[in-house]
Amino acid sequence: MDARAIIAGVRYGQTPSLEELRWFARGLADQSVSDAQAGAFAMAVCLNGLSEGTRADLTLAMRDSGDCLSWEFDGPVVDKHSTGGVGDCVSLVLAPALAACGGFVPMISGRGLGHTGGTLDKMESIPGLRVDLDEDRFRSVVAETGAAIVSASANIAPADKRLYAVRDVTATVESLDLITASILSKKLAAGLEHLVLDVKTGSGAFMKTPEDARALAQSLVRTANLAGCPTSAVISDMNEPLASSLGNALEIAEVMSVLCDGKDGALLELSCALGGVLLNNAGLAKDVEEGTQMIAASVQDGRAAEAFGKMVFAQGGPVAFSENWRRFLPEAPVIREVTAPKSGYVSHIDGQALGLTVVGLGGGRQVETDVVDPAVGLSDVLRLGTKVKKGQPLLQIHASREDKAEQAAAEVRAAITLSEQKPETSPLIHERIDA
Repeated sequence: MDARAIIAGVRYGQTPSLEELRWFARGLADQSVSDAQAGAFAMAVCLNGLSEGTRADLTLAMRDSGDCLSWEFDGPVVDKHSTGGVGDCVSLVLAPALAACGGFVPMISGRGLGHTGGTLDKMESIPGLRVDLDEDRFRSVVAETGAAIVSASANIAPADKRLYAVRDVTATVESLDLITASILSKKLAAGLEHLVLDVKTGSGAFMKTPEDARALAQSLVRTANLAGCPTSAVISDMNEPLASSLGNALEIAEVMSVLCDGKDGALLELSCALGGVLLNNAGLAKDVEEGTQMIAASVQDGRAAEAFGKMVFAQGGPVAFSENWRRFLPEAPVIREVTAPKSGYVSHIDGQALGLTVVGLGGGRQVETDVVDPAVGLSDVLRLGTKVKKGQPLLQIHASREDKAEQAAAEVRAAITLSEQKPETSPLIHERIDA
């Protein structure tokens, strides 16, 4: 095996073998493949692409570059992954709901990326809660409560960590093959038996057009199925925030409003839709419709809230969090309304801009060493198509200082468009892809 020969083969359109890709992935993990060679490989893949079979082989090679978990439960091991959006806290509703319906959910999640919030940052806004569990504790939490939401250990798909860092500085991030292998290598290393993907499209998503979202969804589904993990994808709309709040503690509050207070809306609708697909595929429901109803029922009767509270406590959070969640979440010292400058309909929301506003408030990271402020963000964001009068609130800003609130207000006004005509709105769910 020789890194130069493998890179040259990919550059000239030849198909590397699974053994070559496994060797290269191990070299990424143990540093025997240099940064220059990693960058050259990424660029060759970006320029020439890979076949579906080779993409699956690369995914498996990166998965096998570190630890691969296995589970022995009396129910299916399932998970969900989102490609990222704003106000997207589906994982926090869906994981406990799936546990309440008989699934086991070892969810390895990430932190904020760009304008999108991170599930781990949201979880850490709960006092005392830890996401950096060692493998033994991770296993015991899933066994005890049915779900755990944790960060990846250093030895989960280490080849991906290395290659991702190189892609970020070599203009190869957008490669569909490398995106697919990156996402799935980590998910498959968690030992999943079934996976559902939420691929988002719209102003607040990384994939701005339905065509780009469909291409990514098809790549992910086909690759995961070839790699041995039955997978479906749902393409969902992200032309406005999924929940009415953006920010870590604020999104936890949204989740608890759904689980404990019966709040209806897009967050619950998408959680039920994704869960329905997963329960059907895992054999826990006779069809998608029954699976959707099962998720909804677990929320309505309180079983999902109970599972969430057990998971929070098992990961170091407060006891009885679901019963007393309001007293535990941090609040920002400055809360300010942004009002409509004129009457009209909310016709456009730049979701990416709103996400970046939250980052600017301190709710995300602009550099890796930034400390996240869990209390800041935006709340009560109006939905597309809402009719407003001049002076009516469009949303609320939660900030640490007055000057930050002022800056955020200017950004918010630029991100929300009001028009005389009521806009046409897209359905929340565009399509489902099973193969």
